[in-house]
Amino acid sequence: MPDSPPPGQGDTPPDDDLTDDGFLGGALQILQPRRGYRAATDPVMLAAAMPTREGEEVLELGCGAGVASLCLAHRTGARPTGVELQPAYAALARRNAARNGIAMEVLTADLARLPPEARRSFDHVMMNPPFFATGDGTPAADPGRETANREDLPLATWTDAATRRLRPGGWLGVVHLAERLPDLLRALDGRIGTVSVLPLAGRAGRPAGRILLLGRKGGRGAFRLLPPLVMHEGADHEDGGGAFSPETLRILRGGEPLTAFRSN
Repeated sequence: MPDSPPPGQGDTPPDDDLTDDGFLGGALQILQPRRGYRAATDPVMLAAAMPTREGEEVLELGCGAGVASLCLAHRTGARPTGVELQPAYAALARRNAARNGIAMEVLTADLARLPPEARRSFDHVMMNPPFFATGDGTPAADPGRETANREDLPLATWTDAATRRLRPGGWLGVVHLAERLPDLLRALDGRIGTVSVLPLAGRAGRPAGRILLLGRKGGRGAFRLLPPLVMHEGADHEDGGGAFSPETLRILRGGEPLTAFRSN
């Protein structure tokens, strides 16, 4: 009998090992593993940044349990397709789409070897690549979390796969660690322009921990570094720093778009 696959690599975990989490103020109910990679604010912010309209096709590379794609589809009526390397997370994404009444195609595949179903053009592409380069930091104990968080493929492979799938004039959206912004900008080439970067700071006066990047295929606009979005109120937890700022709540709970890219 073959060995069972490790968590995050094979079948969906049993229901006892899943949590049922509300997103967009409970408008979406998402199953996630109790242990392993768990989506929080990053995919919601990424979806809110995308300038997508009803009926447009969006490809998400590394979709996990489907949170970003489902948030985007719920808000805009876009038609999402997800690519996910880990079969257990791909299965969860399919299940989450069905239970929320959203049509989403999920392909279990390596983005460096996309299947024919994904080798077509999309109006937009979004992605949340692994944060940590090979050899950085301490490996996660959970294999699913480790695969989600640690690069197996360089950022240049992610951006190349995304650019190849974009229609001319389509937008690429990325959420990543702020410290990886230089690597991300180096990974972009002349095919992606009109790049804007929005820093996401945990609190006022603190360095940004995350960035959101939007770039357009064939764009010729100047690079823009936008004013940071402050995620929490107060200087620290004792000063109300655990509460989200009104702008953040509008996006995370209200399901509204992130307007910073369009208003600057």
